[in-house]
Amino acid sequence: MKAGLRSKPRIGLALGGGGARGLAHIAVLEALDDMGLRPAIIAGTSIGAVIGAAYAAGLSGARLRHHVLSLAADRPDVMAKLLKARVGRISDLFVGRLSNPITIDSEIFLDHFWPQAVPDHFEDLEIPFMAIATDFTARREALFQSGALAPAVAASMAIPGLIRPVVAEGMLLVDGGAVNPLPYNHLFGKADIIIAVDVTGGPLEDSSKRPTAFQLMFGAAQIMAGSITAQMLKARAPDILLKPPVEGFRVLDFFKAAQILDAAAPIVATLQSELDHLLVGA
Repeated sequence: MKAGLRSKPRIGLALGGGGARGLAHIAVLEALDDMGLRPAIIAGTSIGAVIGAAYAAGLSGARLRHHVLSLAADRPDVMAKLLKARVGRISDLFVGRLSNPITIDSEIFLDHFWPQAVPDHFEDLEIPFMAIATDFTARREALFQSGALAPAVAASMAIPGLIRPVVAEGMLLVDGGAVNPLPYNHLFGKADIIIAVDVTGGPLEDSSKRPTAFQLMFGAAQIMAGSITAQMLKARAPDILLKPPVEGFRVLDFFKAAQILDAAAPIVATLQSELDHLLVGA
């Protein structure tokens, strides 16, 4: 560990993509709050960008927990908001447009589901924050850390086939998980301890269940994200890698928010133990 590490180190926090499994990030945020450790910088991809930006805006982990549990408890309201965010038509399947009959506009989605306290611009966040998206045309990563916040986060979460691509800064942008599902690499040199939270999940617990077409599509994306992360870890790992046990949940299991948060609870002890080890050994 770095020499001369302070008792309250600068924390760099990377929150990865994984759909509903990413609600487990909130348990990590609550643990940091309880330990009095405020991240110095946050990087997020996909759901990690959605939650990371809200936390960077100054919302506590406890407040984010309350927000998502309140949403999950009101299914009719959620479905009504999703319908308002839907932009596709049947004819779009045949004319080369960027949407299909079930496509969601992610900026409208964020407007309906983000807490009101989230500001419009990166510069107004309380904690420096980076969102990772994919430049579809250039086939490379697009990193956002200034300017309009919602388009950047909307692009980071633009899962192909479910969420319409975002056009911003002259780029056609899709889900950041296609290139960097766990963006801890952007935090090196900016903090004393780098914590990365991987929510892609491991092998499925029950292989007897036949997945639906959507589950196959999203599952394949998660497998690719896991492979990318594995290669990144071989090159250079973060100081602390947390993997909440959320593989039993599907990418779209947002109505199981309470169960996901319960499943993530053991990660709190892991984080505390890892931090204690690093601080004692410094």
